[in-house]
Amino acid sequence: MKIALLQTDMAWENKQVNLQYFTDKINALPDDVQLAALPEMFSTGFSMQPGKWAETEEGTTLKWLRKTAVRKRLAIAGSIIAEEDGRYFNRLFFVFPDGSYQKYDKRHLFSMSEEPLHYTAGRQRLVVEYGGWRICPLICYDLRFPVWSRNYGGVYDLLLYVANWPAARINAWDALLPARAIENGCYAAGVNRCGQDGAGVPHNGHSQIIDCKGTVIAAAGNAEATLIASLSLEKLHTFREKFPAGKDADSFVLNG
Repeated sequence: MKIALLQTDMAWENKQVNLQYFTDKINALPDDVQLAALPEMFSTGFSMQPGKWAETEEGTTLKWLRKTAVRKRLAIAGSIIAEEDGRYFNRLFFVFPDGSYQKYDKRHLFSMSEEPLHYTAGRQRLVVEYGGWRICPLICYDLRFPVWSRNYGGVYDLLLYVANWPAARINAWDALLPARAIENGCYAAGVNRCGQDGAGVPHNGHSQIIDCKGTVIAAAGNAEATLIASLSLEKLHTFREKFPAGKDADSFVLNG
């Protein structure tokens, strides 16, 4: 599977500008890209004003995602500010090339930015089946919590993180992405934004695609970039057969 990570700056709380910008970026992708990943809250930036910017599933941004996926015949993953039953979520949509979609609500809300005061945490992990791959999409701060991403029973092949990870803690991002790939025997891909957001927080990218051995296949620097890489299920399965570390893992049940 060929995937693309779109590392970009974003216009602060300006959906119209951001959607046009990502339209141009996706239009420029090669035709054989099967999955494009966009940063966390790609249409607004990491805003703590959900009452102003939240959308239902009938809103502009999901309609744009579905229309773009169908037109370009590829899957798209990215999170937005969503509203459901009077509550707000940092919600990732995985949109398939036929316009159908699945969703995941961010589990670990970033308390240092007061995210838990504005958003409701998700309670269920998602594993998507697409093109013969099993993909587990997660959001930013989730990266710090390995129990949530544990590939117990080998249920997924690719961990996909969408993020607004700040420059001040980029060393943690660089360390944890390969750790998640190694410990879970999977590919890991993380797309981060760059540029300064409307709250004055600088971000410096470092989007990466990593194989199951922790080897970096593709990596971006601090500026805007589109990372494209081909992932191999055959190589992944061969590695798992030769080194089935998962069978020796501790068993556990996650509550809450």
